[in-house]
Amino acid sequence: MITRKLSGLLLAGALALIVTGCSSGTDPAAPAASASGDGKYTIGVANFMLGGPYFSGMDKAIAAQAKKKGNVEIISTDANGDAAKLASNVEDLLSKNVDAVIISGGPLESAPAVLNSIKAAGKPVVLVDRKFQTGEYTSWIGPDNEAIGRQNGEFLAEKLPDGGKVGIIKGGPADNTIGSARTNGVKSVLSAKSNITLVEAPDFGNWGSDGGLTVMESLLATNGDLKAVFCENDAMCLGAQRAIADAGKTDQIIIAGVDGQAEALKAIMDGTNYLVTGLNDADIIGAMGLDRAVEILGGAQVEKDTVVPSPRVTKENAKQFMNPDGSF
Repeated sequence: MITRKLSGLLLAGALALIVTGCSSGTDPAAPAASASGDGKYTIGVANFMLGGPYFSGMDKAIAAQAKKKGNVEIISTDANGDAAKLASNVEDLLSKNVDAVIISGGPLESAPAVLNSIKAAGKPVVLVDRKFQTGEYTSWIGPDNEAIGRQNGEFLAEKLPDGGKVGIIKGGPADNTIGSARTNGVKSVLSAKSNITLVEAPDFGNWGSDGGLTVMESLLATNGDLKAVFCENDAMCLGAQRAIADAGKTDQIIIAGVDGQAEALKAIMDGTNYLVTGLNDADIIGAMGLDRAVEILGGAQVEKDTVVPSPRVTKENAKQFMNPDGSF
């Protein structure tokens, strides 16, 4: 269930921040009857990758929301991080005459062949989390990643009035605009503080806990006087937290992440040195993506772009965003 987290957003007043961009791109697909003609829909989910907790959680959330609908069948695919495989998976979904396609693009910046195939088939396509840089789509639902970074930067500035070194762990690759937007948001705030020095790790954490651990160990080897670390997602921060603990620096270094992963929320609630994250919840975005696809198929006029609110999560409010039944 995602009810508790959605309620948390409402309590935070964040849903009022939803931004639409109806003038960009193409118009939503025309209303469509189900391909089977029996009032039921089959929706294909094309995942670029399912290797991390965020993307696997989103896939599960889409399936869970479809189950709630009662008239939606999901066909999910995994390209294992291969753009060519994503394209062939979509072709396979279209050959099965799915009514709509949801794409979770992960770090993929664009997929023009995929979007062209879906357009040629006359099917609506909903992008979740990742908005492709080029190509036509029906609707997109995701976060404002730079805004998340800025609010983390503001939090760290508040917590470090005397300044110090702040490490930055990036997910990679270098052209991943989701990660770079988050880091740029942090840097836009902290680089303006004369008493704060930013130290960007030269290696990528690859969006996983093990990667965060390894990169944090390297940072500590050369910058043992760090006062804080920002990671582009919670999974890497959880690994970084382990490295900090192993180095005996838990009382010295505070941690800021992004996503609202359950393990990170627990660490925040427990009063550890993990102090803040920006909510970018896979459960919420996945469920909203499924709802959006069904709305389009039902003939609704939907927003072209929906920015999902990403409130700052700290010990004071983390409990309202914790969902023990969630997939992420």
